[in-house]
Amino acid sequence: MSSGAIIAIVIAAVVVLGALAAITIGRGRDVRGAGALTRETRQRDKQGVSAGTQLDTIASSSKEVEQAAADARTSAGTAITPVGNVAPVPWVAPDPEVIGATRRHFLNVSMVSLMGISLASFGGACLAFLYPKKGGGFGSKVAVGKLEDIVSSITANGGFYYFPAARTWITAYPKDALPKASKAYAAAPAVLSGQTNGINALYQKCPHLGCRVPNCPSSQWFECPCHGSQYNRVGEKKAGPAPRGMDRFGVSIVADNVTVDTSIVVLGPPIGTNTTGQEAEGPHCVGGK
Repeated sequence: MSSGAIIAIVIAAVVVLGALAAITIGRGRDVRGAGALTRETRQRDKQGVSAGTQLDTIASSSKEVEQAAADARTSAGTAITPVGNVAPVPWVAPDPEVIGATRRHFLNVSMVSLMGISLASFGGACLAFLYPKKGGGFGSKVAVGKLEDIVSSITANGGFYYFPAARTWITAYPKDALPKASKAYAAAPAVLSGQTNGINALYQKCPHLGCRVPNCPSSQWFECPCHGSQYNRVGEKKAGPAPRGMDRFGVSIVADNVTVDTSIVVLGPPIGTNTTGQEAEGPHCVGGK
């Protein structure tokens, strides 16, 4: 027999013996509590006072007390007079809801109520997250600023300008590429409108699996760090597993004020679209040199 089996047998024996000892002690306490004599009784037994004598003394004392109380009432003229027939108090059925309101019932109702409130709150939060916002911010039309200021920001940030409120990359769109853009983006006039005015609004999320795509300052491309998808500066796919180019938003310009409509995501151009002809301008940040 292995040492592990011996140890297991010893532990089981100790547990069984401990349980038997606990049961024996408990039963002994119950017996002593039910029929054991008190310390005072045992002392009186030792002194020779019998239980019958004690009962006689108690009985005689109680009769004397009752007789003295009766004599006092008679002498004071306060004898007890019998009460006549009194109509019984009508019985009123108890409220079933009050009878059923036990502690267990209260706890059950409380737990069910709290669970319902929690589920309702979670459901409301999910709906609020999924429902498009109407009062500004991502999911609605977002005011970005003056066109002149946006172009200056693109130049100051090395060709890429990120606007967090719209989760949008804004890049310059070259005018000499507009003839090709008018054919490639003819189905998305709101996108073409921004390109005509020299800017391009790209959704930050990679079309492959949704990672946020940063820009690569050296290659002047967008390069996804998750799986290596690469896009040129205007979001057209160049390499990697992405199924299309970067998705984008429509742009409207009124009185030089630029607004990006993030309530509608326009799917990126198909693989092979290359309206600008831009190649990598330096080493890649992800997946190559």
